[in-house]
Amino acid sequence: MTSQGQSLNSTLDDNCQGNFRGTLLTIDSYLGDQDVERLKFLCRDSIAPKKLEKCGSALDIFEYLLAEEWLSEEDPFFLAELLYTIKQKVLLRHLRYTKEQVEHRLPFHRKVSLFRNLLYELSEDISSENLKSMIFLLRESVPKVQMTSLSFLAYLEKQEKIDEDNLTLLEDLCKKTVPNLMRKIDKYKREKASQVGAPPVAKETESLHQGEKELFCRSDINQLLGALPEVSWRDEHAQSNGDRATPVSVEMLGASVDTLTSETSTKETAVYRMDRKHRGYCVVVNNHSFTSLSKRPGTNKDAECLRRVFQWLGFSVCIYVNVTKDDLEQVLQYFQTHPGHADGDCFVFCVLTHGKFGAVYSSDGNLIPIRQIMSHFTAQQCPALAHKPKLFFIQACQGEEIQPSVSIEADAVNPEHVPPSLQDSVPVEADFLLGLATVPGYVSFRHVEEGSWYIQSLYNHLKDLVPRREDILSILTAVNDDVSRQADRHGTKKQMPQPAFTLRKKVVFPVPQEELLL
Repeated sequence: MTSQGQSLNSTLDDNCQGNFRGTLLTIDSYLGDQDVERLKFLCRDSIAPKKLEKCGSALDIFEYLLAEEWLSEEDPFFLAELLYTIKQKVLLRHLRYTKEQVEHRLPFHRKVSLFRNLLYELSEDISSENLKSMIFLLRESVPKVQMTSLSFLAYLEKQEKIDEDNLTLLEDLCKKTVPNLMRKIDKYKREKASQVGAPPVAKETESLHQGEKELFCRSDINQLLGALPEVSWRDEHAQSNGDRATPVSVEMLGASVDTLTSETSTKETAVYRMDRKHRGYCVVVNNHSFTSLSKRPGTNKDAECLRRVFQWLGFSVCIYVNVTKDDLEQVLQYFQTHPGHADGDCFVFCVLTHGKFGAVYSSDGNLIPIRQIMSHFTAQQCPALAHKPKLFFIQACQGEEIQPSVSIEADAVNPEHVPPSLQDSVPVEADFLLGLATVPGYVSFRHVEEGSWYIQSLYNHLKDLVPRREDILSILTAVNDDVSRQADRHGTKKQMPQPAFTLRKKVVFPVPQEELLL
């Protein structure tokens, strides 16, 4: 089995083999376009601006860092700091660091300046609506081009409107649009003052600023509500019919919050939380070649589409190729106990392989029940994912494939057998979703060059409907409609996907600030 071209032992044991450049190449394979932009921003104090402008990939950045001796095999901590900051903590193992080791070393070995860190942290908390408001306030001095929160702050810095000693404009913008961000600015001032011995900012200013109307910021409320036992439940019938959940009473918090309306409370209980430090992990098991079954041409296109769309949604994506039964067990155990789940919003697990009867084939020909895979992530087995949505997508094909044409292959379970209920594969507890490419007992189809009907439709509908703030069940309904309308070139082969779920709330992914390009 390989993960993005590396063996499982290399992936899970800190990439002990191979040279340092090989390690950097592996890290680069996990980083998307958004990650590259974040790295470029954090390296503005380390790499000359003209050189940064030429960087189109993480490898380009690594090359400059190596040349300028910011990075070396003997001391890779700067890269560890960068990966930690952009929330790619799972990649730290390739540098032989743990999250805890980085956190311990940061106060003494930090290379990213306090000012750079401040701007990055602010960018993470400036929503698209907040950004529009800030640009509106500065419209005459800001070019009319598409901007992210990060590029907006970089522009202000480049125009010398803000710097480490002059935050007046930034403070004014935050006070008018996102008052709770003043806490981060005040924290920065205190830390900077402690470095130069100047008087720190008064503590009272951290919690209250002119124009603020709330005792707690919304993220504080979310954390408090998230710590409470569930007091509002909806069954699947209520969710599918759009019934509203009973609002959580704010009085349970022991404080009154003027700005928290009953409508907001209802909304918070109806949608899974998506505002933690990390969106979560997306694992893709992509089996192309088998010891005793036919190959699955087209599956690499599916894997690449899943990587792109889930990275776009903020997930850290890990792809494992040609996974044996033992390899799969290692992957499941690794992510079952992964400490990163504590800071994550969600977990996604995708399997692209042959399969039948509610089970999937490993690359060495063993049939593994889907339920067995999902059972690793129940609240009892994986407490860090309790009360969080766990989404499983299965593109499973049968052992002896039917080939209706040169470009279409069957990709599912044997139709001549009576299938078990799909619901039998879903653990009997809340917060799971299982999306199968086909109704159990029937074939699904995969184009040998363009990928499977199901995964390609899932990719396209996530790309199109997440920006419209559609929830995952609405998106899967659209996928069902799309796939059901497709047929092979003779018009005789059809397919119908089927989801099963025990979700208690809607899964609505935050809208990415950047468009997912084809």
